[in-house]
Amino acid sequence: MEKCSKITDAYELICPSKQISSVVFASPHSGRLYSEDFLKQSILTHPLIRSSEDAYVDLLIRDVVDRGVYVLLAQHPRAYLDLNRAADEMDAAVVEGAQPNGQNPRLASGLGVIPRVVAHGRPIYHGKLSQREAQDRIDKVWSPYHATLTDILNETHRSLGESILIDMHSMPHDAVAAFNPSFSAPDIVLGDRYGASASSYVVDRVSEALKRHGLSVVRNSPFAGAYICQKYGRPSQNQHAIQIEINRSLYLDEASVDLKPDWQVFQRVLQNALKDIAEIGSDGRSLAAE
Repeated sequence: MEKCSKITDAYELICPSKQISSVVFASPHSGRLYSEDFLKQSILTHPLIRSSEDAYVDLLIRDVVDRGVYVLLAQHPRAYLDLNRAADEMDAAVVEGAQPNGQNPRLASGLGVIPRVVAHGRPIYHGKLSQREAQDRIDKVWSPYHATLTDILNETHRSLGESILIDMHSMPHDAVAAFNPSFSAPDIVLGDRYGASASSYVVDRVSEALKRHGLSVVRNSPFAGAYICQKYGRPSQNQHAIQIEINRSLYLDEASVDLKPDWQVFQRVLQNALKDIAEIGSDGRSLAAE
């Protein structure tokens, strides 16, 4: 693994001066690189096409690199290609000639690796994409992102004896509030695929770190984690993957997809919590050694 920060067309990798924590932070859905060609293909206006984006999560988390962790950020938006799907989750309703992928509820709802819709089921395209274009997106965006994430996690596990992937997302306030209207919408939903992608000890400590900074936390409902947690979470092998969903209303004007004027207040709260999470994987290693 080449230990240097870099920006490619697929991702931005921010490397610590010295890795002291087994925690790795990633944001697969906050990319804002909407190419002119992609926007021309879409029938949606720019604000509408951004509705499925985990807007500005990259800004919320990037500075945690100072705690001796890697941070990996997607460049392209989720509407273009969904990095939290398997490469073969191809939707025949949006990709010409794609083969049906069994009874896949994500494909049925239009949320395959090449999404057919954004939030509220709004179609992205008028027709279908060619198989060649779909594969081009996989080759240029999906494959490099996951190759890099795999390298980081493998090297972390090799050198530190464990890896803890914290996969950062955001969730619409209305969606999570509507799921259980009897309660107020939580600030954070932690997803560990009901214990399949991370040990309860690690998830408990992550939850405690968030609550310590005044954030309300629930687990696995309504978001339990998808492809990334399934692929990278192997708790029996000390490889843990946890999805964090942030309530967007804490920092974002969801209608305009603009940061709230006081968004940095929440940013400071979250960054302090993420620094505590980074320390879960430090195991006594200290930045003072620098």
